[in-house]
Amino acid sequence: MIILLMGVSGSGKTTIGQMLAASLSWEFIDADDFHSPANVEKMRRGIPLSDADRIPWLQDLQTAIKQWLQENRNVVLACSALKASYRQFLVIDRDDAPPTVGDRVKLVYLKGSYDVIQQRLQARQNHYMNPTLLTSQFTTLEEPLDAVCIDVTAPPQVIVKDIRTALQI
Repeated sequence: MIILLMGVSGSGKTTIGQMLAASLSWEFIDADDFHSPANVEKMRRGIPLSDADRIPWLQDLQTAIKQWLQENRNVVLACSALKASYRQFLVIDRDDAPPTVGDRVKLVYLKGSYDVIQQRLQARQNHYMNPTLLTSQFTTLEEPLDAVCIDVTAPPQVIVKDIRTALQI
């Protein structure tokens, strides 16, 4: 199974993802690690990524997801996946079947208000994501209708418990 934790930068994908993976004894993988150096530099400079910038990143993530599914690996993947089209592209199941979010890929949306996320980004250090990109992230965000929706203002331990309860794992 793959749990795809999605949301804007600063929503807690990495923190919650690492804690969730540890609580399940699963692998944690951060989609940020799949970005090209050019994409990282753009974000560092406060330049929003275009869809063209994201295509190779999404293709690499889709390939990885297919491989994890074929190998029956349990993975918690932290990935912004801001647009519905990105999420659909990422969750194509084995044998290129139509996109599915179901038994094998679970979508969890870490949702927070602009003000809450902005405060978190201002407090964060040593991350390449420029806080000035938050507005573009919220502009790009298409909230999912087919996800477990989790409020990010709860303590991390509560969020992990809520995800596990919602997914019955």
